[in-house]
Amino acid sequence: MAQGVLWILLGLLLWSDPGTASLPLLMDSVIQALAELEQKVPAAKARHTASAWLMSAPNSGPHNRLYHFLLGARSLNATELDPCPLSPELLGLTKEVARHDVREGKEYGVVLAPDGSTVAVEPLLAGLEAGLQGRRVINLPLDSMAAPWETGDTFPDVVAIAPDVRATSSPGLRDGSPDVTTADIGANTLDATKGCPDVQASLPDAKAKSPPTMVDNLLAVTLAGNLGLTFLQGSQTQSHPDLGTEGCWDQLSAPRTFTLLDPKASLLTMAFLNGALDGVILGDYLSRTPEPRPSLSHLLSQYYGAGVARDPGFRSNFRRQNGAALTSASILAQQVWGTLVLLQRLEPVHPQLQCMSQEQLAQVAANATKEFTEAFLGCPAIHPRCRWGAAPYRGRPKLLQLPLGFLYVHHTYVPAPPCTDFTLCAANMRSMQRYHQDTQGWGDIGYSFVVGSDGYVYEGRGWHWVGAHTLGHNSRGFGVAIVGNYTAALPTEAALRTVRDTLPSCAVRAGLLRPDYALLGHRQLVRTDCPGDALFDLLRTWPHFTAVSLRSLHYTARRPSVYTSSTRPMPPACNSCARTASARPPTSLRHVYSGNLGPAFAGHSAGNIPDPVTSAYAASAEPQTQPACPFPSS
Repeated sequence: MAQGVLWILLGLLLWSDPGTASLPLLMDSVIQALAELEQKVPAAKARHTASAWLMSAPNSGPHNRLYHFLLGARSLNATELDPCPLSPELLGLTKEVARHDVREGKEYGVVLAPDGSTVAVEPLLAGLEAGLQGRRVINLPLDSMAAPWETGDTFPDVVAIAPDVRATSSPGLRDGSPDVTTADIGANTLDATKGCPDVQASLPDAKAKSPPTMVDNLLAVTLAGNLGLTFLQGSQTQSHPDLGTEGCWDQLSAPRTFTLLDPKASLLTMAFLNGALDGVILGDYLSRTPEPRPSLSHLLSQYYGAGVARDPGFRSNFRRQNGAALTSASILAQQVWGTLVLLQRLEPVHPQLQCMSQEQLAQVAANATKEFTEAFLGCPAIHPRCRWGAAPYRGRPKLLQLPLGFLYVHHTYVPAPPCTDFTLCAANMRSMQRYHQDTQGWGDIGYSFVVGSDGYVYEGRGWHWVGAHTLGHNSRGFGVAIVGNYTAALPTEAALRTVRDTLPSCAVRAGLLRPDYALLGHRQLVRTDCPGDALFDLLRTWPHFTAVSLRSLHYTARRPSVYTSSTRPMPPACNSCARTASARPPTSLRHVYSGNLGPAFAGHSAGNIPDPVTSAYAASAEPQTQPACPFPSS
């Protein structure tokens, strides 16, 4: 039944009028469409699959060949479709979410989820379909003389699989998973370079370990294929595509247009990676769930709501932790390489794959997996300013001299309760910004970043700009606050892990924070109770905590000479907004106040919500002399 509903929803693409009015581009709209179809579609019509639609769209690129081969799709004519009558709004929605694409700085085929993240629908549905079919692997032939496969062929060697690891509540990253090298992948005996002149192995010293022998259909149609194909573009120059670019919606109450912060972003945007990872997690869940499976509308409403099966850790807010628990980096690297090998064997062969040796494919897979595990799985999810409704900066911000040597930890004190969902956290951010701008007279919210208890980090001043968080030390470190009062209680483990592990380690890899950085509580530098007794007592047990006096901090006046763009290559960044922070000064305030939310935000009245704008520097400079944490304390 679920497979038929998926097929009909996506198959409506062929019937949609491009000019038809559409529902808002929200995940709730997709769930609404699924629920309506599940009520109208009789079980007798549940004989087609979502992969049939994926192949019926006009695009016939390599992704379609993977869908054909691994999901068993077949080409369809419009006459073969028999959709039930649906509203014009639903028809318009299916047209808009049909294909993921990036064109002229805009991203298409994406929707806004309740947790504030943006999700590409196509890889999500591909993962659901693979899970509904049952997770399978296809054995790859090691015979280089084997005839190429046609996309209509049946599976030559298909084996059902049931991995032992299941997504759990907020699991940690596996130890060592980001450290993927080509040696971990090995070299294969397949030779696809016959008849291709001047093809040389890119890794002559690669050690032959375990060649890819099989492809997991779930990983291939969601993550592995897209990672490999995107990184093929830089395989000759060793350059990496800009992975994980964020964007801004025109408005959040009824979003219609999604504009990327980097107009030259690759297809591996943050929204695409979110959708692909959600497809892996939910596809794996469906493959383990016996019949009768839950309806897709119910499953998605749980996953993008309070949690699947009432598990608050098994939801979209924690997709990175849950996704990392399903596969190791070495396994994913094998899958990327194996998927590229598969595409080399499918007709018509992808042009860039025709003359590539297996060592070159191994290098592509290693680069893609390392970037994905470090810059996505290894970093916290950061909502940009436009996502929470930031007002423009008042004044002229000052550029930080990166990398910095300190991380200052704060609690907000007010708001005192932790924020546990996007709507509340975003409202808290706007409230703090109004207090800092209107009452304190600062140019902006003072913190560099704010950590919620919803699994997300919220961008304040960000990586580039001097904050107003730690009196006398604003230019020397990043100020990170956790929403809540932690005088007597501790933040959630997820929030603590973000401040202790993922945020600083990601910033170190990106060249934004020195590897020997010192972690300090706000009270060590300013006469304040911040970050609260309970939290400060815990900070003192963390590895980078430094017991210092004000006098001992004068050594930071010397400018760090390591981890600059002139001394070493730029490592993967903490989300895309950090990528160019240490490589070159920003040329605009795009990451300080970006986007235009329109007249309303998440149900609030227009009179209470300022409209953020993108503009040049303002005329006056902001004094960096006041601490931002806490609000008036006791």
